[in-house]
Amino acid sequence: MGDIRQSLLPRDVLSAAKELLYHLDIYICNLLQSGRQPPQVDSKTLELVEEFILHAPKDRNNPRMSALQELQLLEIMCSCFKEQSRDAVRQLMFSALFSLQGNQADESRMTLLGKLVSMAIAVGRVPILECAATWLQRTHRLYCVRLAQVLVDDYCSMVPGSVPTLQNIHSASPRFCCQFITAVTTLYDLSSEELTPPSELLGMIVSWIQDDLRLVLITFLNTPLSGSQPINSLDITPLGGLVRWCVKEPLAYWRDKKPALTNGITGSEPDVGTLFSTLHLSVLQVFMLLPNILNEKGLFGRLALLQLEPLATLTAELSRMLDQAEKQTHMSSVDTHALSQLTLDRLAQALQVAMASGALLCSREDLRAICSRLPHNNLLQLVLSGPVIPHAAHSPIAHTPHAPLASHPSSHPQYPAQPFMTGIPFPFRPSH
Repeated sequence: MGDIRQSLLPRDVLSAAKELLYHLDIYICNLLQSGRQPPQVDSKTLELVEEFILHAPKDRNNPRMSALQELQLLEIMCSCFKEQSRDAVRQLMFSALFSLQGNQADESRMTLLGKLVSMAIAVGRVPILECAATWLQRTHRLYCVRLAQVLVDDYCSMVPGSVPTLQNIHSASPRFCCQFITAVTTLYDLSSEELTPPSELLGMIVSWIQDDLRLVLITFLNTPLSGSQPINSLDITPLGGLVRWCVKEPLAYWRDKKPALTNGITGSEPDVGTLFSTLHLSVLQVFMLLPNILNEKGLFGRLALLQLEPLATLTAELSRMLDQAEKQTHMSSVDTHALSQLTLDRLAQALQVAMASGALLCSREDLRAICSRLPHNNLLQLVLSGPVIPHAAHSPIAHTPHAPLASHPSSHPQYPAQPFMTGIPFPFRPSH
């Protein structure tokens, strides 16, 4: 495609970009038809994209688009992806436009990508959202959280009342929603008030997962087992991030709370506490789906969807937060103890159900090591001590069947399947 540059130079910026998109579509169709494996867009074509669509500096003073021209370009791109019926062509075209190359044009790529995905959400352009889901799966997590931040700003911060527009896409593109949840749980780690998810975003994610528990597993379910995740990409599910949210929430939200004038509870906190309590229960229910899914894939006892290292980081963060809670002047000792116990209860529940479902592959010794600095909690102590003999068939997590680990060749033979703990009440207490 390098020979079309001379025909693009005399055109105005919008006309040149539109013409290049047209030629790019034809070029990729021909590339796929040629049967080359893997199909790869050549460097000359990528340079044209950078010059005429991203306006990276070349050997001339590249004109910039006006705001109106940029909006028109976004509309053209939306139509282009809608009219192209072949998903393989769309995916390769999206990759040619937005795959990061490690050069100066990457900032322009990210800016245009954020605006395009935001518009695709607004006008319901599912092909673009599907391509964006693939991009989120293959791109370094630092850039994924940047895209997530743009979308949160657009739909949860800048325009009041626009959350329903984002919320409604979960039925149109579940793949995108799954990757979006993974990105925002990576972005918001509750380490500070600024990195705490907005309540509108939290409510939307809770409603998504309540509507369909399998939503958070879609990327995992659709990823070929032979494929490996790119280095520093997002996790294959948002489960780790969601567990972190639920476990840290009681301490994080009270840490950031401003002293109230009346009963010590601000107006929004009861709703936030209820949302996190609901989310925690939903996450445990997702774990309970996993034994059958992992068995069907022949992965029970072989693939850990929760990794021990991030859990070790989480318990270290909890230890620091618990120490800080003891020093909070606006919290009574009763409040501090109750919130600490709620945090540790949730951690214990998540660990036990994750181990029983095959999502966490580790020994009790490993768990005791990463939890050694945490204060005493009855439920956590039971989890760390080992399984209890079942004696209560009505336990809320006792009814999920799973095949024994021995039925599958295991790459972790030292980690036997953990029986469910039954007869132990698991309180799902809101933090208010």
